[in-house]
Amino acid sequence: MSMNLKNVKVGETVTVVKLHGEGAIKRRIMDMGITKGTEVYVRKVAPLGDPIEVTVRGYELSIRKADAEMIEVTQ
Repeated sequence: MSMNLKNVKVGETVTVVKLHGEGAIKRRIMDMGITKGTEVYVRKVAPLGDPIEVTVRGYELSIRKADAEMIEVTQ
């Protein structure tokens, strides 16, 4: 079952299936190390849901909710 990163619960690890979005936005997400097949662990979500803190490839990132919506993941 695929969903977007925004809907993943804290403490879950998911795998990136596909990146949506165009040009510069997609490129920026890929530059952060979030590419197809990468495992992403959701560390915490800010009280209002923005940003989302994740661990990718051994380092920590904060991703805006709008960007997280473009990252399709599976359990």
